[in-house]
Amino acid sequence: MDDNFINEIKDAWNDYTYNGQITGIVNPIIRESWERCKKAGIDYNNGYGKRVNDKQLENILNKNIELLKIARPIMKNLHTLVLGSGFVLVLTDKEGLIIETIGEENIKKEANLFNFSIGSIWSEEAVGTNAIGLCIKEDKAIQTIGAEHYCEYHHAWTCSASPIHDDKGNIIGSLDMSGRCDKAHKHTLGIVVAAAFSIENEISLLRSHELIDTTIESISDGMIIVDKSYKINKMNRIAEDILNLKREVAKNIDIRHVIKDIEFKDIFKDNKMILENMDCNFFINEKRIQCSAKITPAISNGILIGIAIIFKEVEYIHHTVNLLTGNKATYSFGNILTIDEKMKKIIREAQKFSKTKGCILIEGESGTGKELFAHSIHNYSNRSEGPFVAVNCASLPRELVESELFGYERGAFTGAAKEGKPGKFELANGGTIFLDEIGEIPLDLQAKLLRVLDSFTVTRIGGKYDTKLDVRVIGATNRNLYEEVKKKNFREDLYYRLNVLKINIPPLRERTEDIEICANYFLDRLNTIYSTNKRMSSEFLDYARVYKWKGNVRELENIIERAYYLSEETLITKEHLPDDILNRSIEVEQIILDGNNLSIKDQEREIIIRALIKTRGHAIEASNILNISKSSIYRKIKEHNIDMNLYKKI
Repeated sequence: MDDNFINEIKDAWNDYTYNGQITGIVNPIIRESWERCKKAGIDYNNGYGKRVNDKQLENILNKNIELLKIARPIMKNLHTLVLGSGFVLVLTDKEGLIIETIGEENIKKEANLFNFSIGSIWSEEAVGTNAIGLCIKEDKAIQTIGAEHYCEYHHAWTCSASPIHDDKGNIIGSLDMSGRCDKAHKHTLGIVVAAAFSIENEISLLRSHELIDTTIESISDGMIIVDKSYKINKMNRIAEDILNLKREVAKNIDIRHVIKDIEFKDIFKDNKMILENMDCNFFINEKRIQCSAKITPAISNGILIGIAIIFKEVEYIHHTVNLLTGNKATYSFGNILTIDEKMKKIIREAQKFSKTKGCILIEGESGTGKELFAHSIHNYSNRSEGPFVAVNCASLPRELVESELFGYERGAFTGAAKEGKPGKFELANGGTIFLDEIGEIPLDLQAKLLRVLDSFTVTRIGGKYDTKLDVRVIGATNRNLYEEVKKKNFREDLYYRLNVLKINIPPLRERTEDIEICANYFLDRLNTIYSTNKRMSSEFLDYARVYKWKGNVRELENIIERAYYLSEETLITKEHLPDDILNRSIEVEQIILDGNNLSIKDQEREIIIRALIKTRGHAIEASNILNISKSSIYRKIKEHNIDMNLYKKI
């Protein structure tokens, strides 16, 4: 620095401190600072930094630990560049308190004489005009040379300081480079500004990394970042949990060794390629983990620098699919309405079957409630929290049966979804698959179904790997499968594999006692929906009892609903029945008169039951209807082994 300037500024300082006059040579920023110092009563003969106690210093260092961590290596590099030039590097907090110094020992020793050391405050208010305090106050880089310092004790020094900002532009500290006044050079300030800028960049970069890390950790899926050399660079906690792999172990593993069924080189060649909903296998420590992944290229300035892989475990995907598609059992055994002893025995057997793992075959005519039993078995089992996937095999086009049941990999056949698709068996994993109308499965696919039931593994069409299943299989048919086996329409080995536990549901015409119960249930439900109080006439019910109900409970429900809508009055009569039921009036009346050619004993039992149904289980009222004594009806009830409690529930 020019000696003339140093002398001139010294003269200017003397004029101001002794005479109160400031010449034009003084920098306006310096002049304003001198005026503030004088007004504040700062002693220009002093200039010693004010020290804080050890506890205060410890707290301040802890608050600035991030700044220290980032600034130290930059200060060390800078010191290496200026080594031997007679300067000391100083880092302060936002209040001007020195928190780090790096420099040659002889320079640091001189600086320590006036407390220019760690733990001392070098704000303008504490030690007068100086580069550290002024750069923080003015929020700009400042160089003070010689007598530009307000305190005379500092005139032998030159200081260059620059504020340091965080990523939001707030001052968090300053970087200063101080040395003997004769070493002053205008380039010194530029060096300090560049170093402070480097610190700010590192802080911004750290914030960016923290934001990225926070974003990655906040994602509910597993996430892996792979660099352009195929090495795993970063992964989140969810990925650790899914893969059971710590991120420090995963770092630098070649992703091609983890996901083997994806051509990553194609993704890196085409930086616009995005793969979504890809079913893929992660191989970790010889274990295969099935996942669904989205793979996206990471582009910077038009250049691919890596890829991001976001993935979920397939089990989670299947659980979500089951929730969205309603793959859940909704009925229980309590929904099965019956007072028939044979039917109640079947329910008890089904409840026992529910607690086993064996396949269950349900046979019965259409409309008898096979699906109702399947739902109930699932909900009564220890799989009740798992999925219940119902498949109507009769409604599946022949060419789609295999892909629907067993799934397919991407590209397995023309028209296949590019990401592949899980089959119904995979979706039912952990729960129950209900194969309704199982007798309709094509003969050539029955062999594959048998293999699945034997091994409880499934291989997708076009797939390389087997998927282990934990699934209960319930089959249902309105055919007699044994007869179908004889006709060569159904595989015998598959029949016996399914027929571990068998349930035969009797048609409604074989349990006439349930007709009125079911009819009343359907009517009560309609009354509740429409806020009405309709009821059925006894004649209406008589016709219902003797009708053959080829459509079983489903047909009965439809007839009750039809009669409900047709009736304009409260009472539903036989006129509200369809013609095919009314045309049997001669048969109905004959049955009413002679008990449908039953034996005398069975006729008597039927008449008593009918009376109990009408009186909802009240024996005395029933005796009045039948015109017999109280003692006679109780005796006959006991004689015919009739449970009155059953009819009180009607």
